[in-house]
Amino acid sequence: MEQLVPRRRRDRRGRGMRGPAVLPLETGHQPPVPRGSRETFDRIMLDVVSAIDERWSDHLGLVEYAVEDTPDLPDDWDSGRVPLSSLVRGSGSRPTRLVVFRRPLEHRAADRADLEAIVLTVVVEQVAELLGIEPSDVDPRYPSDDD
Repeated sequence: MEQLVPRRRRDRRGRGMRGPAVLPLETGHQPPVPRGSRETFDRIMLDVVSAIDERWSDHLGLVEYAVEDTPDLPDDWDSGRVPLSSLVRGSGSRPTRLVVFRRPLEHRAADRADLEAIVLTVVVEQVAELLGIEPSDVDPRYPSDDD
């Protein structure tokens, strides 16, 4: 007689069991939707920009903050480096536009804390350039040279 061995199922992405056989714990309960990297990055960017804009909005004027996946590089781009952000100063009725490129920053980060630090550094340096002051004056969380 053959003995039945329970089959192990792989949980490839760490989301637990899925499908119609797995019902929510209670009526109306929905499992949390996993956040994608875009949503996570947007949340980090919003937190950093909100703190800086709250402190410096009187000096900055109208600034548009944006996130793009990758920079649009010209065909003749010969630098060995990929830009992490772009700052275009406004003129007339056009606002200043600060764009942060998500994918190059994510590739440099080892984990979420590292990504938060990189986003903070990039945004603070761009705002400091815009204001003409030192980055450590823009945000106290900016790493100083002593660190």
